[in-house]
Amino acid sequence: MFKNSQDQIRSGWIILIGLIAIYIFQSIFSIPGMIFLAVTEFTNQSAAITIDMISAFENRPWVLLLTQGGGTIGGILATILLWKFLNKKTLKELGFKRSWKDFLFGLFLGAISITLIFLLLLATGNIKLLNAFSQPDFNAFTLSFLIMFILVGFFEEMFFRGYVIKTMASRQNKKWVIYLVSAVVFSIVHGANPNVSIIGLINIVFVGLLFAYMFEQTNRLWLPIGYHITWNYFQGSVFGFAVSGISPHGLYQIDITNGNALLTGGAFGLEGGLFATIFILIGFLITWLYTKNRNIEKSM
Repeated sequence: MFKNSQDQIRSGWIILIGLIAIYIFQSIFSIPGMIFLAVTEFTNQSAAITIDMISAFENRPWVLLLTQGGGTIGGILATILLWKFLNKKTLKELGFKRSWKDFLFGLFLGAISITLIFLLLLATGNIKLLNAFSQPDFNAFTLSFLIMFILVGFFEEMFFRGYVIKTMASRQNKKWVIYLVSAVVFSIVHGANPNVSIIGLINIVFVGLLFAYMFEQTNRLWLPIGYHITWNYFQGSVFGFAVSGISPHGLYQIDITNGNALLTGGAFGLEGGLFATIFILIGFLITWLYTKNRNIEKSM
């Protein structure tokens, strides 16, 4: 039950241990932000506190970063410790082989994908731009969310691609099983996000498969990390869409109320829309074109 025919702990148990450890570390590392939030709420109200977490963070970008960013740092640390002491591997083996080219291309691909979706929605009248292109609204969230999305990009790719995929590959699981498990687990953990939708969860499975494909094709984490960072940042902090249900604070404000929710994604954000589905699928082709002439030893 717990070990395979090679007397190894089965990958499912290793992944479960990882998820539990990450939850514990994230909870611990978010405590300073939660304490600071509680203190500021108490100071403002001078009364007993009943905190609506979403509204409490609404005007506190640095408290949000301290809380959720701190939790994400905890997730990164947990992943590193698990990989080093449970899997007994190095960070290079996790997928951190040097490749600035992959990272920069990932950043570009994520940014251009979201930009094109935004322009398509604008051109088709599915969104309305509320402030002019020449008048972006720079604010504290512009920087705090940049830091946040960088941390999220590193953490989620380190664990869901690096840790999960490499662990399963070391147990000789079939490639399609590895891809599917890493993507489905990735989608499941987003299932508790605000305003979650079925299309959103399906698209997260698709983008998880794309990230896995990027990882396999390059044998490095840099391409999916770069794509992940700018996909999130341009979606929420530039163009003002929700990011997996999380409220946006974009350079530009948009109105989606008269748009088709099947295209805009509604309150869940672009990941809940069909344009995102199309561009995620296009991402497979672009990744294939980008990597087709490379001679890289594959991990799976």
